[in-house]
Amino acid sequence: MSEFEQYRSLFVAESRENHENLVNNLLVLEKGADQNAIDEIFRSIHTLKGASASMGFADMERLCHTMEDALQLIRSGSAEMSEDLGNVLLSCTDLIEEMLDDIEAGGDSSSKNPDKQVHALHAWLQQQDAGVPEKKRGHGPHKIEAVIPEELPPEKSPMQDAGTEYAMTIVVAPDCMMKDVRALIAIQNLEALGTIRSMQPSKEEIDEGEFDGTIHLTVASDAGEEAIRTAAQGTEIATVEIRVPEEQMAVQAEPVAGKRPLEPDRKQSSAPEKNREIKNLRVDITQLDHIMNLVEDLVINRGRLKQIADDNKIKEMDEAISMVERSVSELQNLMMAIRMIPLSHIFNRLPRVVRDVAQYDHKEVEFVMEGGETELDRSVMDGLNDPLLHLIRNAVNHGIEDPAIRIKAGKPAKGLVQLSAHRDRDNVIIKLTDDGAGINVEKVKKKAVEKGLIIPETAATLTTDEAIDLLFQPGFSTADTITDISGRGVGLDVVRRSIESLKGTIRVETTPGKGSVFELLLPPTMAIVDVMIVRINNKRLGIPISSIVEVANFRKDGMHRIGKGDVILIRDEVLQILWLDDMVGSSDQCEILIVVQYQKRKCCIPVDAVEGKQEVVVKPLSSFIGTTKGISGVTILGDGDVVPVLDVNTMQE
Repeated sequence: MSEFEQYRSLFVAESRENHENLVNNLLVLEKGADQNAIDEIFRSIHTLKGASASMGFADMERLCHTMEDALQLIRSGSAEMSEDLGNVLLSCTDLIEEMLDDIEAGGDSSSKNPDKQVHALHAWLQQQDAGVPEKKRGHGPHKIEAVIPEELPPEKSPMQDAGTEYAMTIVVAPDCMMKDVRALIAIQNLEALGTIRSMQPSKEEIDEGEFDGTIHLTVASDAGEEAIRTAAQGTEIATVEIRVPEEQMAVQAEPVAGKRPLEPDRKQSSAPEKNREIKNLRVDITQLDHIMNLVEDLVINRGRLKQIADDNKIKEMDEAISMVERSVSELQNLMMAIRMIPLSHIFNRLPRVVRDVAQYDHKEVEFVMEGGETELDRSVMDGLNDPLLHLIRNAVNHGIEDPAIRIKAGKPAKGLVQLSAHRDRDNVIIKLTDDGAGINVEKVKKKAVEKGLIIPETAATLTTDEAIDLLFQPGFSTADTITDISGRGVGLDVVRRSIESLKGTIRVETTPGKGSVFELLLPPTMAIVDVMIVRINNKRLGIPISSIVEVANFRKDGMHRIGKGDVILIRDEVLQILWLDDMVGSSDQCEILIVVQYQKRKCCIPVDAVEGKQEVVVKPLSSFIGTTKGISGVTILGDGDVVPVLDVNTMQE
């Protein structure tokens, strides 16, 4: 499927929601003035106009633009909603629905001509410009010729309300450096759960920096108060207050005075009845998590059944289990695909961060993003936002030089920061590259000595990679002064902890005067992985397949002692041997070497036997046990044995 076709389906799904919201609120507005309905109508029509313009559907954009012009007079109070105008607007929504049907079928909506609707709206606008008295509008030569379908269906009942309304107050922490960015993230999370009815300050004002840290808004949602609170909360959000307005039910139950209901035999602009299949559903994420847990249980029990069949050698049972195994595998793959989210959900928030930091530092920065369509599991995505935010700010604040310094060094005044993502076998690699000054290794060593992290003698012997690794120490910063952006020693240590909690790794490359590269290596999912089951001293361990380079024979006469450790020569490479005696006890029967790789470093693990490859569910260690270096979690095999899964990332530290 092409990128445009992917966006087409997303455009249709979101536009149908906006169209439904538009129709419902037009019906509310027909009954009497309602500021909330007007705001919702404008939000929906403006979103439809912008989305259709970005997709190149010019006729829909033109129709929505004309509707906006007419509704602006209603919004400003210069005109009132009339039955004739309502008929025209509803006929416009009917045409928008037909356009969406055409787009969904693969067309471009050009076969649906909006000229009649546009001319009818222009006629109404001309009446307003001419100052025709309201009592004469809709009579004689000034009456709007409403565009009404030839075949009229029975009257439809209004759609049900979008959910409970919650009045909210969100306060961003006073010491937050990017209050506007944090606020927009909270707003985006709330929009995913429902409809924001009103907001002060507006999204545009927050985006322009006119924001003191407090947002007052009203959200309509059927997700429940706890889900709304969780969506609004986050890093650097100080407080979230929620209340249900007492007058909500009263307002909904109160009839509009002085407004006569439409007569049932009166002609109304109404869309033809259609038996359209519902193709998109909004599902609470907690339900997806519950389904995922059930799938994980199925994977465990599948292994158990297979073990029983192998032990008892029952042919009929073996055949039945093979069919069950196929179904469980398909269900598992489908569930994993549902949980996948494009990285663009995070990437799209970052240009604003680059702009704000560059403006604060008086720098010129061009920000380029690639690979936003690369997908990650939701559990991985949730923990990625803050690390990327820190890295982006570091790239602009520490990496890119001031324009005058860049010009003096023969570089363009405008710096370049590039964020890219791509798949590499079973992993996702995210790279952040800048063309700044690079990391000053000598300055890093000097700062480390000043902070007491190392002694001068040690600093003199550090390699470049070892010196760069000091950047990830808690409280370490190379900034000379503390600002709103940097200097507090909070950043890269948080990034490393966050990435490693996602079972990922971070690697840094730098060239003085040329720039730096921060590379994140992440698993696409944290739940179900392929592991190799090995045995050492009659105890079983799991090693992730993605970390294994090769399996080789182990000849102890080829082992050598260097310093405090053992090494062996394999394929012209000297590799460190990691003995797991502290974990499972020593063994004299080790005849196989499992060569594993972390970043660019290889090492090997001696084992007694390899039992084979299995697809397992990795469960994290309980808080009672705590974090154990070298262990990422545990899994339950088919025979009920609980097996630790090794974390190659932390074993080599």
